[in-house]
Amino acid sequence: MILEHFKKKKYKPASNINIQPDVLIKCPECSNMIFKNDLSENLKICPTCGKYLKMNARERLKQILDKGSFVEYFRDKNIRDPLKFPKYKEKQLVLRKVLNQDEAVVCGVGKIDGNRVVIAVMDTQFMMGSMGSTVGEKITKAVELSIKKKIPLIIFTASGGARMQEGMFSLMQMAKTSQAIARHSEKSLLYISVMTDPTTGGVSASFASLGDIIIAEKNALIGFAGQRVIEQVTRTKLPEGFQRAEFLLKHGLIDMVVERNVLRETLSDILSIHLNVRKKR
Repeated sequence: MILEHFKKKKYKPASNINIQPDVLIKCPECSNMIFKNDLSENLKICPTCGKYLKMNARERLKQILDKGSFVEYFRDKNIRDPLKFPKYKEKQLVLRKVLNQDEAVVCGVGKIDGNRVVIAVMDTQFMMGSMGSTVGEKITKAVELSIKKKIPLIIFTASGGARMQEGMFSLMQMAKTSQAIARHSEKSLLYISVMTDPTTGGVSASFASLGDIIIAEKNALIGFAGQRVIEQVTRTKLPEGFQRAEFLLKHGLIDMVVERNVLRETLSDILSIHLNVRKKR
Protein backbone atom coordinates (compact mmCIF):
# COMPACT_ATOMS: atom_id res chain seq x y z
CA MET A 1 0.00 0.00 0.00
CA ILE A 2 2.87 2.37 0.84
CA LEU A 3 4.59 1.59 -2.48
CA GLU A 4 1.32 2.24 -4.34
CA HIS A 5 1.11 5.66 -2.74
CA PHE A 6 4.68 6.45 -3.84
CA LYS A 7 3.80 5.47 -7.41
CA LYS A 8 0.80 7.79 -7.43
CA LYS A 9 3.01 10.64 -6.22
CA LYS A 10 5.56 9.85 -8.95
CA TYR A 11 8.18 8.71 -6.47
CA LYS A 12 10.34 5.82 -7.70
CA PRO A 13 11.69 3.81 -4.77
CA ALA A 14 13.88 0.84 -5.69
CA SER A 15 11.83 -2.33 -5.97
CA ASN A 16 14.10 -4.18 -3.54
CA ILE A 17 13.52 -1.65 -0.72
CA ASN A 18 11.11 -2.79 1.98
CA ILE A 19 9.47 0.41 3.24
CA GLN A 20 8.04 0.00 6.73
CA PRO A 21 4.87 1.97 7.59
CA ASP A 22 6.33 3.15 10.91
CA VAL A 23 9.02 5.23 9.15
CA LEU A 24 6.45 7.33 7.28
CA ILE A 25 3.85 9.83 8.39
CA LYS A 26 0.96 11.33 6.44
CA CYS A 27 0.61 15.09 6.41
CA PRO A 28 -2.90 15.96 7.69
CA GLU A 29 -3.05 18.96 5.35
CA CYS A 30 -1.76 17.82 1.94
CA SER A 31 -1.82 14.01 2.55
CA ASN A 32 1.73 13.56 1.28
CA MET A 33 3.82 10.85 2.90
CA ILE A 34 6.95 12.08 4.69
CA PHE A 35 9.83 10.13 6.17
CA LYS A 36 9.78 10.64 9.94
CA ASN A 37 13.51 11.36 10.06
CA ASP A 38 13.13 14.08 7.42
CA LEU A 39 10.20 15.55 9.32
CA SER A 40 12.14 15.66 12.60
CA GLU A 41 15.09 17.38 10.92
CA ASN A 42 12.66 19.96 9.49
CA LEU A 43 11.19 20.78 12.95
CA LYS A 44 8.05 18.78 12.06
CA ILE A 45 7.07 21.14 9.26
CA CYS A 46 5.70 19.48 6.14
CA PRO A 47 8.21 20.14 3.31
CA THR A 48 5.40 20.11 0.73
CA CYS A 49 2.71 22.41 2.13
CA GLY A 50 4.37 23.99 5.21
CA LYS A 51 1.85 22.54 7.66
CA TYR A 52 3.04 22.57 11.28
CA LEU A 53 2.66 19.11 12.77
CA LYS A 54 2.39 18.83 16.55
CA MET A 55 5.58 18.59 18.57
CA ASN A 56 5.65 16.71 21.86
CA ALA A 57 7.28 18.18 24.96
CA ARG A 58 10.67 16.49 24.49
CA GLU A 59 10.89 17.57 20.85
CA ARG A 60 10.06 21.12 21.83
CA LEU A 61 12.70 21.20 24.57
CA LYS A 62 15.29 19.84 22.13
CA GLN A 63 14.41 22.56 19.61
CA ILE A 64 14.48 25.48 22.05
CA LEU A 65 17.14 24.75 24.67
CA ASP A 66 20.92 24.48 24.51
CA LYS A 67 22.01 20.88 24.15
CA GLY A 68 22.33 19.07 27.49
CA SER A 69 21.17 22.07 29.52
CA PHE A 70 17.72 20.84 30.57
CA VAL A 71 17.14 19.60 34.11
CA GLU A 72 13.63 18.32 34.79
CA TYR A 73 11.79 19.34 37.97
CA PHE A 74 8.56 18.30 39.70
CA ARG A 75 8.07 14.86 38.16
CA ASP A 76 5.04 13.60 40.09
CA LYS A 77 5.00 9.99 41.28
CA ASN A 78 1.41 10.14 42.48
CA ILE A 79 -1.67 9.82 40.27
CA ARG A 80 -4.55 12.09 41.23
CA ASP A 81 -8.10 10.95 40.75
CA PRO A 82 -10.16 13.21 43.07
CA LEU A 83 -13.56 12.10 41.73
CA LYS A 84 -12.72 8.39 41.36
CA PHE A 85 -13.70 8.72 37.72
CA PRO A 86 -14.15 5.33 35.97
CA LYS A 87 -10.92 4.07 34.35
CA TYR A 88 -9.26 7.48 34.74
CA LYS A 89 -6.38 6.21 36.86
CA GLU A 90 -5.81 3.26 34.53
CA LYS A 91 -5.64 5.57 31.51
CA GLN A 92 -3.04 7.74 33.23
CA LEU A 93 -0.96 4.66 34.09
CA VAL A 94 -0.94 3.54 30.45
CA LEU A 95 0.05 7.00 29.21
CA ARG A 96 2.84 7.25 31.77
CA LYS A 97 4.26 3.95 30.62
CA VAL A 98 3.92 4.59 26.88
CA LEU A 99 5.13 8.21 26.90
CA ASN A 100 7.60 7.90 29.80
CA GLN A 101 6.05 11.09 31.12
CA ASP A 102 4.15 11.74 34.33
CA GLU A 103 1.63 14.28 33.02
CA ALA A 104 0.60 16.66 30.24
CA VAL A 105 3.34 19.17 31.08
CA VAL A 106 7.12 18.87 31.47
CA CYS A 107 8.84 21.46 33.68
CA GLY A 108 12.43 22.29 34.42
CA VAL A 109 15.39 24.63 34.06
CA GLY A 110 17.47 25.06 30.91
CA LYS A 111 19.46 27.54 28.87
CA ILE A 112 18.82 29.41 25.63
CA ASP A 113 22.12 30.64 24.21
CA GLY A 114 23.53 30.52 27.73
CA ASN A 115 20.64 32.40 29.38
CA ARG A 116 18.99 30.38 32.15
CA VAL A 117 15.21 30.05 32.12
CA VAL A 118 12.50 28.09 33.86
CA ILE A 119 10.51 26.36 31.14
CA ALA A 120 7.23 24.43 31.09
CA VAL A 121 6.03 22.65 27.94
CA MET A 122 2.56 21.19 27.57
CA ASP A 123 2.05 18.00 25.56
CA THR A 124 -1.14 17.07 23.70
CA GLN A 125 -0.12 13.39 23.60
CA PHE A 126 -1.11 13.13 27.27
CA MET A 127 -4.92 13.40 27.34
CA MET A 128 -4.90 16.23 24.79
CA GLY A 129 -2.82 18.39 27.12
CA SER A 130 -5.83 18.89 29.38
CA MET A 131 -5.26 20.71 32.66
CA GLY A 132 -5.98 18.58 35.69
CA SER A 133 -4.87 19.23 39.26
CA THR A 134 -1.38 17.78 38.67
CA VAL A 135 -0.82 19.99 35.61
CA GLY A 136 -1.98 23.04 37.57
CA GLU A 137 0.32 22.15 40.46
CA LYS A 138 3.34 21.68 38.17
CA ILE A 139 2.72 24.98 36.36
CA THR A 140 2.38 26.76 39.71
CA LYS A 141 5.60 25.19 41.00
CA ALA A 142 7.39 26.25 37.81
CA VAL A 143 6.26 29.85 38.35
CA GLU A 144 7.41 29.71 41.99
CA LEU A 145 10.76 28.26 40.90
CA SER A 146 11.20 31.21 38.53
CA ILE A 147 10.53 33.58 41.43
CA LYS A 148 12.96 31.73 43.71
CA LYS A 149 15.78 31.64 41.14
CA LYS A 150 14.96 35.14 39.82
CA ILE A 151 15.18 34.02 36.20
CA PRO A 152 12.70 34.37 33.30
CA LEU A 153 9.80 31.97 32.79
CA ILE A 154 8.71 30.50 29.46
CA ILE A 155 5.56 28.39 29.11
CA PHE A 156 4.61 26.61 25.89
CA THR A 157 0.89 25.92 25.85
CA ALA A 158 -0.84 23.18 23.86
CA SER A 159 -4.11 22.13 25.43
CA GLY A 160 -7.70 21.13 24.93
CA GLY A 161 -8.59 22.96 28.16
CA ALA A 162 -9.78 21.67 31.52
CA ARG A 163 -9.73 17.94 32.28
CA MET A 164 -13.34 16.90 32.64
CA GLN A 165 -12.48 13.73 34.61
CA GLU A 166 -11.59 16.02 37.52
CA GLY A 167 -14.57 18.36 37.30
CA MET A 168 -14.35 21.40 39.59
CA PHE A 169 -10.82 20.42 40.71
CA SER A 170 -9.69 21.01 37.14
CA LEU A 171 -11.44 24.37 36.84
CA MET A 172 -9.85 25.55 40.09
CA GLN A 173 -6.43 25.34 38.39
CA MET A 174 -7.32 28.41 36.34
CA ALA A 175 -7.40 30.55 39.48
CA LYS A 176 -4.41 28.80 41.03
CA THR A 177 -2.10 29.31 38.07
CA SER A 178 -3.32 32.88 37.49
CA GLN A 179 -2.56 33.82 41.09
CA ALA A 180 0.94 32.38 40.73
CA ILE A 181 1.52 34.47 37.59
CA ALA A 182 0.30 37.57 39.48
CA ARG A 183 2.92 36.96 42.20
CA HIS A 184 5.52 36.49 39.47
CA SER A 185 4.56 39.82 37.91
CA GLU A 186 4.88 41.59 41.28
CA LYS A 187 8.56 40.55 41.33
CA SER A 188 9.10 42.26 37.94
CA LEU A 189 10.25 39.01 36.36
CA LEU A 190 9.79 38.20 32.68
CA TYR A 191 7.14 35.70 31.63
CA ILE A 192 6.93 34.69 27.97
CA SER A 193 3.84 32.75 26.92
CA VAL A 194 4.16 30.77 23.68
CA MET A 195 0.83 29.54 22.35
CA THR A 196 0.97 26.56 20.01
CA ASP A 197 -1.77 24.64 18.23
CA PRO A 198 -4.18 24.21 19.95
CA THR A 199 -4.40 26.47 23.01
CA THR A 200 -8.02 26.36 24.10
CA GLY A 201 -10.42 26.25 27.06
CA GLY A 202 -9.27 26.97 30.60
CA VAL A 203 -5.59 27.16 29.62
CA SER A 204 -6.22 29.97 27.12
CA ALA A 205 -8.43 31.68 29.71
CA SER A 206 -5.77 31.63 32.43
CA PHE A 207 -1.98 31.55 32.43
CA ALA A 208 -1.57 31.31 28.64
CA SER A 209 -3.03 34.80 28.18
CA LEU A 210 -1.14 36.44 31.05
CA GLY A 211 2.36 36.64 29.58
CA ASP A 212 4.36 39.85 29.55
CA ILE A 213 5.05 38.88 25.94
CA ILE A 214 2.59 36.56 24.18
CA ILE A 215 3.88 34.71 21.14
CA ALA A 216 1.94 32.32 18.93
CA GLU A 217 3.07 29.88 16.28
CA LYS A 218 1.81 30.36 12.73
CA ASN A 219 -1.85 29.43 12.26
CA ALA A 220 -2.21 28.15 15.85
CA LEU A 221 -5.78 27.59 17.02
CA ILE A 222 -6.37 29.80 20.08
CA GLY A 223 -9.67 30.35 21.86
CA PHE A 224 -11.94 29.41 24.73
CA ALA A 225 -14.92 27.61 23.18
CA GLY A 226 -15.33 26.14 19.71
CA GLN A 227 -16.64 28.22 16.82
CA ARG A 228 -19.89 26.27 16.52
CA VAL A 229 -20.67 26.68 20.23
CA ILE A 230 -20.02 30.44 20.11
CA GLU A 231 -22.20 30.85 17.03
CA GLN A 232 -25.03 28.92 18.65
CA VAL A 233 -24.88 30.98 21.85
CA THR A 234 -24.48 34.40 20.22
CA ARG A 235 -26.59 33.60 17.11
CA THR A 236 -23.88 35.35 15.11
CA LYS A 237 -21.92 34.26 12.05
CA LEU A 238 -18.26 34.60 12.94
CA PRO A 239 -15.51 35.56 10.48
CA GLU A 240 -13.37 32.85 8.95
CA GLY A 241 -10.25 32.07 10.97
CA PHE A 242 -11.25 34.25 13.92
CA GLN A 243 -9.56 31.84 16.36
CA ARG A 244 -6.26 31.63 14.47
CA ALA A 245 -3.05 33.32 15.59
CA GLU A 246 -2.95 35.80 12.70
CA PHE A 247 -6.48 37.07 13.44
CA LEU A 248 -5.64 37.51 17.14
CA LEU A 249 -2.46 39.41 16.25
CA LYS A 250 -4.40 41.75 13.96
CA HIS A 251 -6.84 42.51 16.80
CA GLY A 252 -4.18 43.04 19.47
CA LEU A 253 -4.73 39.92 21.58
CA ILE A 254 -1.19 38.59 21.11
CA ASP A 255 2.13 40.34 20.53
CA MET A 256 3.66 38.39 17.65
CA VAL A 257 3.29 35.38 15.39
CA VAL A 258 6.62 33.60 14.98
CA GLU A 259 7.51 30.84 12.56
CA ARG A 260 8.85 27.69 14.15
CA ASN A 261 12.26 27.80 12.50
CA VAL A 262 13.08 31.19 14.07
CA LEU A 263 11.34 30.69 17.42
CA ARG A 264 14.49 29.82 19.36
CA GLU A 265 16.30 32.84 17.91
CA THR A 266 13.35 35.10 18.79
CA LEU A 267 13.26 33.89 22.39
CA SER A 268 17.03 34.34 22.67
CA ASP A 269 16.77 37.95 21.44
CA ILE A 270 13.97 38.75 23.91
CA LEU A 271 15.94 37.26 26.81
CA SER A 272 19.10 39.17 25.85
CA ILE A 273 17.24 42.48 25.63
CA HIS A 274 15.50 41.83 28.98
CA LEU A 275 18.71 40.88 30.77
CA ASN A 276 20.57 43.91 29.39
CA VAL A 277 17.81 46.23 30.60
CA ARG A 278 17.87 44.66 34.08
CA LYS A 279 21.67 45.09 34.30
CA LYS A 280 21.36 48.82 33.56
CA ARG A 281 18.86 49.39 36.37
